Amino acid sequence: MIELTDKDIKQLAEKGISKEQMLSHINTFKEGIPFVKLENAAVIGNGILKFSDAEEKELISFYDSKLKDLDILKFVPASGAASRMFKALFSFLGAYSPSEETLEAYLTRTNDNDIKKFSEGLERFPFYQKVMDRIAVRSDAQGEKVFSFITELLGENALNYGFYPKGLLPFHKYEASAATPFEEHLKEGALYAGSNGKANLHFTISEQHEEMFGEEFKSSGPKVSADTGITYNVDYSFQKPSTDTLAVDMDNNPFRNEDGSVLFRPGGHGALIQNLNEQDADVIFIKNIDNVAVMKDAKAVADSKKVLAGVLLKEQEKAFEYAALLDKGDVDDAQIEEVRNFLVTNLNVRFSDDFDSKSNSEKISVLKDKINRPIRICGMVKNEGEPGGGPFWVTNGKGEVSLQIIESAQIDMDDQQQADLLKNSTHFNPVDLVCAVRNYKGEKYDLLKFVDEKQGFITGKTKDGKELKALELPGLWNGAMAFWNTIFVEVPLVTFNPVKSVVDLLKDSHQA
Repeated sequence: MIELTDKDIKQLAEKGISKEQMLSHINTFKEGIPFVKLENAAVIGNGILKFSDAEEKELISFYDSKLKDLDILKFVPASGAASRMFKALFSFLGAYSPSEETLEAYLTRTNDNDIKKFSEGLERFPFYQKVMDRIAVRSDAQGEKVFSFITELLGENALNYGFYPKGLLPFHKYEASAATPFEEHLKEGALYAGSNGKANLHFTISEQHEEMFGEEFKSSGPKVSADTGITYNVDYSFQKPSTDTLAVDMDNNPFRNEDGSVLFRPGGHGALIQNLNEQDADVIFIKNIDNVAVMKDAKAVADSKKVLAGVLLKEQEKAFEYAALLDKGDVDDAQIEEVRNFLVTNLNVRFSDDFDSKSNSEKISVLKDKINRPIRICGMVKNEGEPGGGPFWVTNGKGEVSLQIIESAQIDMDDQQQADLLKNSTHFNPVDLVCAVRNYKGEKYDLLKFVDEKQGFITGKTKDGKELKALELPGLWNGAMAFWNTIFVEVPLVTFNPVKSVVDLLKDSHQA
């Protein structure tokens, strides 16, 4: 039994974490989190829908026809820090001295491909002129120029971009000015998330950056409103301290900091299910802050979002009819089979082998449970070798088969059959979701009831020179939505433009 001190109990209270939660975390470490069991990769024709041009136009038209009556929200996870984006540049500053070797010699010695790309593409970065205007001493030597440039870009007493949230960095250079991802999300929102002249956007951010986001909205909001004719309602939330997870030592005891306090760590993006659960709208679009395209691609991106939303509204309309029918009672065998077929064919729901042997009342109870769930339509792009999650048919610990977005870390790579299923999968999850979170009566679901707690991660870390184990919550679009009704749809590559490293800004999709 874990003994908690008065100091521990006070720390838990300040975070809003119960003793039971803490003990549950310890139990998870002791038991471990099993790998998922992949049955098959979801592919076109078996878990992924692909529409013709005519079908896409019809879905776009259907969504547009409903817009004026919809309450729409664009939900943007935006707490990502830029420090990881500049990792290669920080390493370069520590490893290179322009007075001791040329840049060419450094690149030959280290084979540092990121710095090579950065150096060659210097003038194409959206912040190039801003940095150059601040550099006092110019040099013709490329090594000195690049070193001075990066120092000015990242230095604490300079632009300090390494401290910035990723959403507030210049990403795209247009003729008149550079645009941040925040501004691009406003513009994009006008194209598919605006209704009756208004657009609602919610950003999850770090509390320390709230003032910076506020200033950016004051600066870019009026300009974008004037260009789009849309009035924006923008608000923010922070990852809750109560979603932090306990770290333990290698014996599964709470890891303690040097001051004796218990170490808690942020629970990962899965913690944002709490933030999402506080939102309420007919349609909620979810897309990461760094996945923005330049405006020349905006219509293609918006059309893709409308296709997903059109699928959502069509399937939800039918699901609501069936949910109401089941609630009325007096459902005959033919209607039971009709509802079941809809769930299987349209919402990818799978039933246990003993369903047919159940009584009618038992069947109706199962159907009610299956149909009264939030719905997510997830865009999937063809796999281009990007790291991250993909679409799979999965069997959980209860033997239930469902469609899930699975991260590679959840897969047992020592199992050749499981590793082959990952290797041969055809599609990738770009975090491109359209969600419905209300039932047919207009009541919002409690999204926390649809989380699969067994889809978290345990990872090894170190602190103060000591090894520890950390717990990451089930990811927002992974285990946190595991028990939603799920539809996967192929979307074009133009919709997937993440910026994980600063050199990604040199890709054509980020060049205006």
